[in-house]
Amino acid sequence: MKVIFKNLKINDMKKYLSLLLVAIIGGMMAVGIYKAVEPKQSDLQNREIIPVQQVSLTDAHAMPLPDFVEAANMSVHAVVHIKAEFARKNSLYEDFFENFFTPFSRPQPSQPIIGTGSGVIISPEGYIVTNNHVVQDAINLEITLNDKRVYKAKIVGTDPSTDLALIKIDENNLPYLVYGNSDDLRVGEWVLAVGNPFNLTSTVTAGIVSAKARNINILGDRTGQTIESFIQTDAAVNRGNSGGALVNTRGELVGINAAIASGNGFYTGYSFAIPINLVRKVVKDLLQYGEVQRGYIGVQFQEVNAELAKKKKLDKIKGVYVSGVTENSSAEKAGIKPGDVIVAINNREVNSNSELLEIIGQYSPGDKIKLTIERNGEPKTYDITLTNEKGTTERIKHEEASFIENLGASFRPVPDEIKKQLGIQSGLEVTELRPGALSAIGIKKGFIITRIDRVRVNSVKDIEDALKDKRGGILIEGIYPNGVRAYYGLGL
Repeated sequence: MKVIFKNLKINDMKKYLSLLLVAIIGGMMAVGIYKAVEPKQSDLQNREIIPVQQVSLTDAHAMPLPDFVEAANMSVHAVVHIKAEFARKNSLYEDFFENFFTPFSRPQPSQPIIGTGSGVIISPEGYIVTNNHVVQDAINLEITLNDKRVYKAKIVGTDPSTDLALIKIDENNLPYLVYGNSDDLRVGEWVLAVGNPFNLTSTVTAGIVSAKARNINILGDRTGQTIESFIQTDAAVNRGNSGGALVNTRGELVGINAAIASGNGFYTGYSFAIPINLVRKVVKDLLQYGEVQRGYIGVQFQEVNAELAKKKKLDKIKGVYVSGVTENSSAEKAGIKPGDVIVAINNREVNSNSELLEIIGQYSPGDKIKLTIERNGEPKTYDITLTNEKGTTERIKHEEASFIENLGASFRPVPDEIKKQLGIQSGLEVTELRPGALSAIGIKKGFIITRIDRVRVNSVKDIEDALKDKRGGILIEGIYPNGVRAYYGLGL
Protein backbone atom coordinates (compact mmCIF):
# COMPACT_ATOMS: atom_id res chain seq x y z
CA MET A 1 0.00 0.00 0.00
CA LYS A 2 2.74 2.43 0.84
CA VAL A 3 4.48 1.93 -2.49
CA ILE A 4 1.26 2.57 -4.32
CA PHE A 5 0.48 5.78 -2.48
CA LYS A 6 3.99 7.10 -2.99
CA ASN A 7 3.58 7.05 -6.70
CA LEU A 8 0.11 8.67 -6.64
CA LYS A 9 -0.44 12.34 -6.94
CA ILE A 10 -2.44 14.25 -4.37
CA ASN A 11 -5.37 14.83 -6.80
CA ASP A 12 -5.56 11.13 -7.72
CA MET A 13 -5.68 10.14 -4.05
CA LYS A 14 -8.62 12.47 -3.47
CA LYS A 15 -10.41 10.96 -6.42
CA TYR A 16 -10.07 7.36 -5.21
CA LEU A 17 -11.01 8.27 -1.64
CA SER A 18 -14.21 9.92 -2.91
CA LEU A 19 -15.17 6.76 -4.88
CA LEU A 20 -14.50 4.58 -1.84
CA LEU A 21 -16.66 6.79 0.36
CA VAL A 22 -19.55 6.65 -2.15
CA ALA A 23 -19.34 2.84 -2.28
CA ILE A 24 -19.45 2.55 1.51
CA ILE A 25 -22.45 4.89 1.78
CA GLY A 26 -24.32 2.98 -1.01
CA GLY A 27 -23.76 -0.34 0.72
CA MET A 28 -25.06 0.98 4.02
CA MET A 29 -28.21 2.31 2.30
CA ALA A 30 -28.91 -1.05 0.58
CA VAL A 31 -28.61 -2.91 3.89
CA GLY A 32 -30.97 -0.42 5.53
CA ILE A 33 -33.63 -0.79 2.82
CA TYR A 34 -33.47 -4.60 2.98
CA LYS A 35 -33.94 -4.53 6.75
CA ALA A 36 -36.92 -2.23 6.37
CA VAL A 37 -38.77 -4.46 3.89
CA GLU A 38 -37.60 -7.88 5.11
CA PRO A 39 -40.69 -9.86 6.36
CA LYS A 40 -40.49 -11.04 9.88
CA GLN A 41 -40.65 -14.75 10.59
CA SER A 42 -43.76 -14.24 12.75
CA ASP A 43 -45.55 -12.56 9.79
CA LEU A 44 -44.89 -15.60 7.60
CA GLN A 45 -46.17 -17.91 10.30
CA ASN A 46 -49.36 -15.88 10.87
CA ARG A 47 -50.20 -15.33 7.18
CA GLU A 48 -53.38 -17.29 6.14
CA ILE A 49 -52.68 -19.99 3.59
CA ILE A 50 -55.46 -20.44 0.93
CA PRO A 51 -55.17 -23.91 -0.59
CA VAL A 52 -56.13 -24.67 -4.23
CA GLN A 53 -59.02 -27.19 -4.38
CA GLN A 54 -60.74 -29.15 -7.15
CA VAL A 55 -64.43 -28.49 -7.68
CA SER A 56 -66.39 -31.46 -6.35
CA LEU A 57 -70.01 -32.32 -7.19
CA THR A 58 -70.29 -33.86 -3.75
CA ASP A 59 -69.53 -30.54 -2.10
CA ALA A 60 -72.21 -29.57 0.38
CA HIS A 61 -72.64 -26.24 -1.45
CA ALA A 62 -72.89 -27.75 -4.96
CA MET A 63 -76.27 -28.07 -6.71
CA PRO A 64 -77.43 -31.72 -6.52
CA LEU A 65 -78.26 -33.49 -9.77
CA PRO A 66 -81.91 -34.56 -10.21
CA ASP A 67 -82.63 -38.22 -9.52
CA PHE A 68 -84.62 -39.77 -12.39
CA VAL A 69 -84.56 -43.37 -11.14
CA GLU A 70 -87.81 -43.39 -9.15
CA ALA A 71 -89.72 -41.33 -11.73
CA ALA A 72 -88.55 -43.62 -14.53
CA ASN A 73 -89.44 -46.75 -12.57
CA MET A 74 -92.94 -45.45 -11.85
CA SER A 75 -93.50 -44.45 -15.48
CA VAL A 76 -92.30 -47.40 -17.56
CA HIS A 77 -94.84 -49.77 -16.00
CA ALA A 78 -97.73 -47.41 -16.83
CA VAL A 79 -96.74 -46.70 -20.45
CA VAL A 80 -97.97 -49.16 -23.08
CA HIS A 81 -97.14 -50.03 -26.68
CA ILE A 82 -100.00 -49.58 -29.16
CA LYS A 83 -100.19 -51.42 -32.48
CA ALA A 84 -102.99 -50.10 -34.70
CA GLU A 85 -104.27 -51.70 -37.89
CA PHE A 86 -105.84 -49.55 -40.57
CA ALA A 87 -107.71 -50.67 -43.66
CA ARG A 88 -105.80 -49.93 -46.85
CA LYS A 89 -108.05 -48.02 -49.23
CA ASN A 90 -108.06 -49.25 -52.80
CA SER A 91 -106.26 -47.10 -55.31
CA LEU A 92 -107.88 -46.01 -58.57
CA TYR A 93 -105.84 -48.69 -60.32
CA GLU A 94 -107.20 -51.41 -58.00
CA ASP A 95 -110.75 -50.11 -58.38
CA PHE A 96 -110.37 -50.26 -62.15
CA PHE A 97 -109.42 -53.95 -62.05
CA GLU A 98 -112.11 -54.72 -59.47
CA ASN A 99 -114.86 -53.16 -61.58
CA PHE A 100 -113.89 -54.28 -65.07
CA PHE A 101 -111.66 -57.34 -64.94
CA THR A 102 -113.23 -59.43 -62.17
CA PRO A 103 -114.08 -62.36 -64.46
CA PHE A 104 -110.47 -62.74 -65.54
CA SER A 105 -108.37 -61.84 -62.53
CA ARG A 106 -108.86 -60.39 -59.08
CA PRO A 107 -106.08 -58.62 -57.14
CA GLN A 108 -105.10 -60.21 -53.85
CA PRO A 109 -106.71 -58.57 -50.79
CA SER A 110 -104.62 -55.66 -49.59
CA GLN A 111 -102.76 -56.12 -46.35
CA PRO A 112 -103.73 -53.69 -43.56
CA ILE A 113 -101.50 -50.76 -42.75
CA ILE A 114 -99.77 -51.09 -39.38
CA GLY A 115 -98.98 -48.11 -37.18
CA THR A 116 -97.42 -48.02 -33.74
CA GLY A 117 -97.46 -45.58 -30.87
CA SER A 118 -97.64 -45.26 -27.11
CA GLY A 119 -100.28 -44.79 -24.46
CA VAL A 120 -100.48 -44.02 -20.75
CA ILE A 121 -102.56 -45.99 -18.24
CA ILE A 122 -104.45 -43.45 -16.14
CA SER A 123 -106.57 -45.79 -13.99
CA PRO A 124 -106.19 -49.32 -12.60
CA GLU A 125 -109.35 -50.33 -14.55
CA GLY A 126 -107.52 -50.15 -17.88
CA TYR A 127 -108.27 -46.69 -19.24
CA ILE A 128 -105.46 -45.46 -21.48
CA VAL A 129 -104.94 -41.99 -22.93
CA THR A 130 -103.07 -41.55 -26.22
CA ASN A 131 -103.05 -39.31 -29.31
CA ASN A 132 -106.00 -39.26 -31.66
CA HIS A 133 -103.68 -39.66 -34.63
CA VAL A 134 -102.41 -42.96 -33.18
CA VAL A 135 -105.83 -44.66 -33.15
CA GLN A 136 -108.15 -42.67 -35.44
CA ASP A 137 -109.93 -44.93 -37.98
CA ALA A 138 -108.13 -48.03 -36.65
CA ILE A 139 -109.93 -51.32 -37.29
CA ASN A 140 -107.95 -53.15 -34.62
CA LEU A 141 -105.93 -52.06 -31.57
CA GLU A 142 -103.41 -54.30 -29.80
CA ILE A 143 -101.94 -53.15 -26.47
CA THR A 144 -98.71 -54.56 -25.01
CA LEU A 145 -97.91 -53.81 -21.39
CA ASN A 146 -94.41 -53.38 -20.03
CA ASP A 147 -94.59 -56.94 -18.60
CA LYS A 148 -95.38 -58.21 -22.15
CA ARG A 149 -99.05 -59.03 -21.56
CA VAL A 150 -101.11 -58.36 -24.70
CA TYR A 151 -104.73 -57.12 -24.90
CA LYS A 152 -107.27 -55.95 -27.45
CA ALA A 153 -108.50 -52.40 -26.88
CA LYS A 154 -111.62 -50.46 -27.80
CA ILE A 155 -111.92 -46.75 -28.43
CA VAL A 156 -113.96 -44.94 -25.76
CA GLY A 157 -113.80 -41.54 -27.45
CA THR A 158 -111.62 -39.20 -29.50
CA ASP A 159 -111.10 -35.44 -29.72
CA PRO A 160 -109.33 -34.37 -32.93
CA SER A 161 -109.33 -30.72 -31.81
CA THR A 162 -106.74 -31.57 -29.11
CA ASP A 163 -105.32 -34.72 -30.77
CA LEU A 164 -106.36 -36.86 -27.81
CA ALA A 165 -108.09 -40.23 -27.54
CA LEU A 166 -109.25 -42.48 -24.70
CA ILE A 167 -109.11 -46.26 -25.13
CA LYS A 168 -109.70 -49.18 -22.74
CA ILE A 169 -108.57 -52.75 -22.14
CA ASP A 170 -110.40 -55.31 -20.02
CA GLU A 171 -108.11 -55.65 -17.01
CA ASN A 172 -107.93 -54.48 -13.40
CA ASN A 173 -105.26 -53.64 -10.83
CA LEU A 174 -102.98 -52.12 -13.45
CA PRO A 175 -100.12 -49.74 -12.65
CA TYR A 176 -101.04 -46.17 -13.59
CA LEU A 177 -99.72 -42.62 -13.44
CA VAL A 178 -101.26 -39.88 -11.33
CA TYR A 179 -101.97 -36.44 -12.77
CA GLY A 180 -99.59 -33.60 -11.99
CA ASN A 181 -100.33 -29.92 -12.59
CA SER A 182 -99.05 -28.63 -15.92
CA ASP A 183 -99.81 -25.04 -14.91
CA ASP A 184 -97.09 -25.36 -12.24
CA LEU A 185 -94.42 -26.48 -14.73
CA ARG A 186 -91.59 -23.97 -15.04
CA VAL A 187 -89.29 -23.33 -17.97
CA GLY A 188 -85.98 -25.02 -17.12
CA GLU A 189 -87.60 -27.79 -15.04
CA TRP A 190 -86.42 -31.37 -15.65
CA VAL A 191 -88.88 -33.79 -17.29
CA LEU A 192 -88.81 -37.34 -18.67
CA ALA A 193 -90.32 -38.59 -21.92
CA VAL A 194 -91.42 -42.24 -21.73
CA GLY A 195 -92.60 -44.21 -24.74
CA ASN A 196 -91.85 -46.74 -27.46
CA PRO A 197 -89.83 -45.10 -30.27
CA PHE A 198 -89.03 -47.35 -33.23
CA ASN A 199 -90.80 -50.23 -31.37
CA LEU A 200 -88.15 -50.03 -28.63
CA THR A 201 -90.38 -50.56 -25.60
CA SER A 202 -90.02 -48.73 -22.29
CA THR A 203 -87.61 -46.05 -23.48
CA VAL A 204 -86.90 -43.14 -21.13
CA THR A 205 -85.22 -39.87 -22.14
CA ALA A 206 -84.62 -36.72 -20.10
CA GLY A 207 -84.67 -33.02 -20.88
CA ILE A 208 -85.94 -29.70 -19.62
CA VAL A 209 -89.05 -27.66 -20.30
CA SER A 210 -87.90 -25.31 -23.05
CA ALA A 211 -91.10 -23.28 -23.40
CA LYS A 212 -94.83 -23.37 -22.70
CA ALA A 213 -97.98 -22.52 -24.67
CA ARG A 214 -96.36 -23.28 -28.04
CA ASN A 215 -98.54 -23.24 -31.16
CA ILE A 216 -96.81 -25.16 -33.96
CA ASN A 217 -99.87 -25.22 -36.26
CA ILE A 218 -99.81 -28.99 -36.59
CA LEU A 219 -103.59 -29.31 -36.11
CA GLY A 220 -104.44 -26.26 -38.23
CA ASP A 221 -105.16 -22.78 -36.87
CA ARG A 222 -108.05 -21.66 -39.12
CA THR A 223 -110.74 -23.59 -37.33
CA GLY A 224 -111.12 -21.57 -34.17
CA GLN A 225 -111.65 -24.90 -32.38
CA THR A 226 -108.33 -26.72 -32.36
CA ILE A 227 -106.27 -26.14 -29.23
CA GLU A 228 -102.49 -26.02 -29.57
CA SER A 229 -100.72 -24.97 -26.42
CA PHE A 230 -97.87 -27.44 -26.26
CA ILE A 231 -95.20 -27.91 -23.62
CA GLN A 232 -91.91 -27.73 -25.53
CA THR A 233 -89.02 -29.85 -24.23
CA ASP A 234 -85.62 -31.05 -25.42
CA ALA A 235 -86.25 -34.62 -24.21
CA ALA A 236 -85.57 -36.91 -27.19
CA VAL A 237 -88.82 -38.09 -28.82
CA ASN A 238 -89.14 -40.06 -32.07
CA ARG A 239 -91.68 -41.98 -34.12
CA GLY A 240 -93.57 -44.29 -31.79
CA ASN A 241 -93.37 -41.89 -28.85
CA SER A 242 -96.73 -40.35 -29.81
CA GLY A 243 -99.19 -40.79 -26.97
CA GLY A 244 -96.46 -41.49 -24.41
CA ALA A 245 -95.90 -39.85 -21.06
CA LEU A 246 -94.17 -36.63 -20.09
CA VAL A 247 -93.49 -36.82 -16.35
CA ASN A 248 -91.77 -34.61 -13.80
CA THR A 249 -89.05 -35.81 -11.43
CA ARG A 250 -91.72 -36.86 -8.92
CA GLY A 251 -93.18 -39.29 -11.45
CA GLU A 252 -96.36 -37.25 -12.00
CA LEU A 253 -97.93 -37.15 -15.46
CA VAL A 254 -97.65 -33.56 -16.77
CA GLY A 255 -98.18 -34.08 -20.50
CA ILE A 256 -98.88 -36.45 -23.39
CA ASN A 257 -96.15 -36.42 -26.05
CA ALA A 258 -97.60 -35.58 -29.44
CA ALA A 259 -95.12 -34.15 -31.94
CA ILE A 260 -91.54 -33.26 -32.83
CA ALA A 261 -90.07 -30.33 -34.74
CA SER A 262 -88.12 -31.95 -37.54
CA GLY A 263 -87.38 -31.59 -41.21
CA ASN A 264 -86.51 -35.26 -41.67
CA GLY A 265 -89.07 -37.01 -39.47
CA PHE A 266 -86.57 -37.78 -36.72
CA TYR A 267 -85.77 -35.98 -33.48
CA THR A 268 -83.64 -32.89 -34.07
CA GLY A 269 -83.82 -31.09 -30.76
CA TYR A 270 -87.37 -30.25 -29.70
CA SER A 271 -90.51 -32.20 -28.86
CA PHE A 272 -94.02 -31.14 -27.87
CA ALA A 273 -96.52 -32.46 -25.34
CA ILE A 274 -100.18 -31.70 -24.61
CA PRO A 275 -100.54 -30.19 -21.09
CA ILE A 276 -102.08 -32.62 -18.63
CA ASN A 277 -104.59 -30.09 -17.29
CA LEU A 278 -106.15 -30.02 -20.76
CA VAL A 279 -105.88 -33.82 -21.06
CA ARG A 280 -107.69 -34.25 -17.73
CA LYS A 281 -110.66 -32.18 -18.98
CA VAL A 282 -110.89 -34.07 -22.28
CA VAL A 283 -110.71 -37.49 -20.59
CA LYS A 284 -113.38 -36.54 -18.06
CA ASP A 285 -115.75 -35.39 -20.82
CA LEU A 286 -115.16 -38.46 -22.99
CA LEU A 287 -115.97 -40.71 -20.04
CA GLN A 288 -119.05 -38.81 -18.93
CA TYR A 289 -120.54 -37.57 -22.19
CA GLY A 290 -118.81 -39.42 -25.03
CA GLU A 291 -117.53 -36.16 -26.45
CA VAL A 292 -115.75 -33.03 -25.27
CA GLN A 293 -117.88 -30.23 -23.82
CA ARG A 294 -116.15 -27.20 -25.31
CA GLY A 295 -116.79 -23.80 -23.77
CA TYR A 296 -116.98 -20.64 -25.90
CA ILE A 297 -116.68 -16.95 -25.04
CA GLY A 298 -118.06 -15.73 -28.34
CA VAL A 299 -115.22 -13.60 -29.72
CA GLN A 300 -112.83 -13.61 -32.64
CA PHE A 301 -109.32 -12.72 -31.61
CA GLN A 302 -105.73 -12.31 -32.73
CA GLU A 303 -102.43 -12.13 -30.92
CA VAL A 304 -101.01 -8.71 -30.17
CA ASN A 305 -97.62 -8.11 -31.80
CA ALA A 306 -95.66 -4.98 -32.64
CA GLU A 307 -97.36 -4.56 -36.02
CA LEU A 308 -100.89 -4.93 -34.61
CA ALA A 309 -100.12 -2.66 -31.64
CA LYS A 310 -98.96 0.06 -34.04
CA LYS A 311 -101.91 -0.42 -36.38
CA LYS A 312 -104.51 -0.36 -33.59
CA LYS A 313 -102.62 2.29 -31.58
CA LEU A 314 -102.33 0.10 -28.49
CA ASP A 315 -100.29 1.27 -25.53
CA LYS A 316 -98.64 -2.13 -24.95
CA ILE A 317 -97.57 -5.19 -26.91
CA LYS A 318 -99.54 -7.43 -24.62
CA GLY A 319 -102.55 -9.74 -24.52
CA VAL A 320 -105.02 -10.94 -27.16
CA TYR A 321 -106.91 -8.46 -29.32
CA VAL A 322 -110.68 -8.87 -29.76
CA SER A 323 -111.27 -8.41 -33.48
CA GLY A 324 -114.96 -9.33 -33.38
CA VAL A 325 -117.78 -10.31 -31.03
CA THR A 326 -120.40 -12.90 -32.00
CA GLU A 327 -123.96 -11.64 -31.95
CA ASN A 328 -125.96 -12.71 -28.87
CA SER A 329 -122.90 -14.43 -27.41
CA SER A 330 -122.02 -14.40 -23.72
CA ALA A 331 -119.21 -11.97 -24.49
CA GLU A 332 -121.57 -9.50 -26.13
CA LYS A 333 -124.08 -9.83 -23.28
CA ALA A 334 -121.33 -9.21 -20.73
CA GLY A 335 -120.17 -6.04 -22.49
CA ILE A 336 -117.06 -7.13 -24.38
CA LYS A 337 -116.44 -4.99 -27.46
CA PRO A 338 -114.26 -5.21 -30.58
CA GLY A 339 -110.99 -3.46 -29.85
CA ASP A 340 -110.75 -4.75 -26.28
CA VAL A 341 -107.54 -6.55 -25.33
CA ILE A 342 -107.88 -9.69 -23.19
CA VAL A 343 -105.02 -9.74 -20.66
CA ALA A 344 -106.14 -12.34 -18.09
CA ILE A 345 -108.64 -15.12 -17.39
CA ASN A 346 -109.38 -15.88 -13.74
CA ASN A 347 -106.34 -13.77 -12.83
CA ARG A 348 -104.09 -15.94 -15.00
CA GLU A 349 -102.16 -13.81 -17.47
CA VAL A 350 -102.92 -14.30 -21.16
CA ASN A 351 -100.39 -13.18 -23.74
CA SER A 352 -101.04 -15.41 -26.76
CA ASN A 353 -103.84 -17.14 -28.66
CA SER A 354 -102.59 -20.54 -27.51
CA GLU A 355 -102.68 -19.52 -23.84
CA LEU A 356 -106.24 -18.26 -24.20
CA LEU A 357 -107.40 -21.46 -25.93
CA GLU A 358 -105.66 -23.69 -23.37
CA ILE A 359 -107.29 -21.93 -20.42
CA ILE A 360 -110.77 -21.83 -21.96
CA GLY A 361 -110.33 -25.47 -23.03
CA GLN A 362 -110.24 -26.48 -19.36
CA TYR A 363 -113.81 -25.24 -18.81
CA SER A 364 -117.24 -26.42 -19.94
CA PRO A 365 -120.47 -24.74 -21.05
CA GLY A 366 -122.14 -23.23 -18.00
CA ASP A 367 -118.86 -22.53 -16.20
CA LYS A 368 -118.25 -18.92 -15.16
CA ILE A 369 -114.95 -17.14 -15.69
CA LYS A 370 -113.56 -13.69 -14.94
CA LEU A 371 -112.29 -12.03 -18.10
CA THR A 372 -109.91 -9.10 -17.61
CA ILE A 373 -109.55 -6.75 -20.57
CA GLU A 374 -107.93 -3.42 -21.26
CA ARG A 375 -109.99 -0.78 -23.06
CA ASN A 376 -108.26 2.46 -23.97
CA GLY A 377 -105.51 1.54 -21.52
CA GLU A 378 -107.92 1.02 -18.61
CA PRO A 379 -108.36 -2.47 -17.05
CA LYS A 380 -111.89 -3.87 -16.69
CA THR A 381 -113.10 -7.24 -15.42
CA TYR A 382 -116.25 -9.01 -16.64
CA ASP A 383 -118.04 -12.14 -15.42
CA ILE A 384 -118.80 -14.39 -18.37
CA THR A 385 -120.76 -17.64 -18.53
CA LEU A 386 -119.34 -19.94 -21.19
CA THR A 387 -121.69 -21.51 -23.72
CA ASN A 388 -121.53 -24.45 -26.10
CA GLU A 389 -121.20 -24.19 -29.87
CA LYS A 390 -124.95 -23.63 -30.17
CA GLY A 391 -124.93 -20.70 -27.75
CA THR A 392 -126.55 -22.54 -24.82
CA THR A 393 -125.13 -23.82 -21.54
CA GLU A 394 -126.37 -27.40 -22.02
CA ARG A 395 -123.99 -30.38 -21.95
CA ILE A 396 -124.43 -32.41 -25.13
CA LYS A 397 -124.13 -36.17 -24.87
CA HIS A 398 -122.69 -38.27 -27.65
CA GLU A 399 -125.96 -39.85 -28.75
CA GLU A 400 -127.57 -36.42 -29.09
CA ALA A 401 -124.85 -35.32 -31.48
CA SER A 402 -124.66 -38.53 -33.50
CA PHE A 403 -126.41 -37.04 -36.55
CA ILE A 404 -123.92 -34.17 -36.82
CA GLU A 405 -121.06 -36.60 -36.22
CA ASN A 406 -122.28 -38.68 -39.16
CA LEU A 407 -121.54 -35.68 -41.34
CA GLY A 408 -117.89 -36.14 -40.32
CA ALA A 409 -117.08 -32.46 -39.91
CA SER A 410 -116.46 -29.66 -37.44
CA PHE A 411 -117.69 -26.14 -38.07
CA ARG A 412 -117.34 -22.53 -37.00
CA PRO A 413 -119.45 -19.43 -37.71
CA VAL A 414 -117.94 -17.22 -40.39
CA PRO A 415 -116.79 -13.80 -39.08
CA ASP A 416 -118.62 -10.80 -40.50
CA GLU A 417 -115.46 -9.41 -42.11
CA ILE A 418 -114.98 -12.62 -44.15
CA LYS A 419 -118.64 -12.59 -45.16
CA LYS A 420 -118.12 -9.06 -46.44
CA GLN A 421 -114.99 -10.03 -48.36
CA LEU A 422 -116.76 -12.96 -50.05
CA GLY A 423 -120.03 -11.12 -50.60
CA ILE A 424 -122.17 -13.57 -48.64
CA GLN A 425 -124.85 -12.99 -46.00
CA SER A 426 -124.61 -16.32 -44.16
CA GLY A 427 -122.05 -19.04 -43.65
CA LEU A 428 -120.71 -21.89 -41.55
CA GLU A 429 -117.13 -22.94 -42.31
CA VAL A 430 -116.05 -26.59 -42.44
CA THR A 431 -112.98 -26.48 -40.22
CA GLU A 432 -112.21 -30.18 -40.06
CA LEU A 433 -113.17 -33.25 -42.09
CA ARG A 434 -113.31 -36.87 -40.94
CA PRO A 435 -114.70 -39.92 -42.74
CA GLY A 436 -118.39 -39.12 -43.13
CA ALA A 437 -121.16 -37.86 -45.36
CA LEU A 438 -119.59 -34.53 -46.33
CA SER A 439 -116.17 -35.87 -47.34
CA ALA A 440 -117.92 -38.65 -49.29
CA ILE A 441 -119.64 -36.13 -51.58
CA GLY A 442 -116.41 -34.20 -52.19
CA ILE A 443 -116.63 -31.26 -49.79
CA LYS A 444 -113.16 -30.01 -48.79
CA LYS A 445 -111.85 -28.40 -45.62
CA GLY A 446 -112.45 -24.64 -45.66
CA PHE A 447 -115.73 -24.87 -47.56
CA ILE A 448 -118.31 -22.37 -46.28
CA ILE A 449 -121.88 -23.70 -46.28
CA THR A 450 -124.19 -20.78 -47.02
CA ARG A 451 -127.49 -22.59 -47.66
CA ILE A 452 -129.03 -26.06 -47.33
CA ASP A 453 -132.07 -26.51 -49.59
CA ARG A 454 -132.18 -22.73 -49.97
CA VAL A 455 -132.28 -22.16 -46.19
CA ARG A 456 -129.53 -19.91 -44.86
CA VAL A 457 -126.97 -21.53 -42.52
CA ASN A 458 -125.08 -19.68 -39.78
CA SER A 459 -124.76 -22.29 -37.02
CA VAL A 460 -124.72 -26.02 -36.33
CA LYS A 461 -128.30 -25.71 -35.10
CA ASP A 462 -129.25 -24.30 -38.53
CA ILE A 463 -127.82 -27.46 -40.12
CA GLU A 464 -129.81 -29.66 -37.73
CA ASP A 465 -132.99 -27.73 -38.42
CA ALA A 466 -132.43 -27.83 -42.19
CA LEU A 467 -131.84 -31.59 -42.22
CA LYS A 468 -134.44 -32.53 -39.61
CA ASP A 469 -136.97 -35.06 -40.92
CA LYS A 470 -135.49 -34.75 -44.42
CA ARG A 471 -135.54 -37.76 -46.73
CA GLY A 472 -133.99 -38.19 -50.16
CA GLY A 473 -131.59 -35.71 -51.76
CA ILE A 474 -130.75 -32.22 -50.53
CA LEU A 475 -128.70 -29.39 -52.06
CA ILE A 476 -125.78 -27.86 -50.17
CA GLU A 477 -124.66 -24.46 -51.47
CA GLY A 478 -121.48 -22.68 -50.49
CA ILE A 479 -118.23 -20.99 -51.35
CA TYR A 480 -114.52 -21.64 -50.81
CA PRO A 481 -112.18 -18.99 -49.31
CA ASN A 482 -110.75 -18.28 -52.77
CA GLY A 483 -114.20 -17.21 -53.99
CA VAL A 484 -115.10 -20.35 -55.95
CA ARG A 485 -118.76 -21.25 -55.46
CA ALA A 486 -119.75 -24.92 -55.28
CA TYR A 487 -122.88 -27.06 -55.03
CA TYR A 488 -123.15 -30.57 -53.62
CA GLY A 489 -125.95 -33.10 -53.49
CA LEU A 490 -126.34 -35.14 -50.29
CA GLY A 491 -128.58 -38.19 -50.04
CA LEU A 492 -130.32 -38.92 -46.74
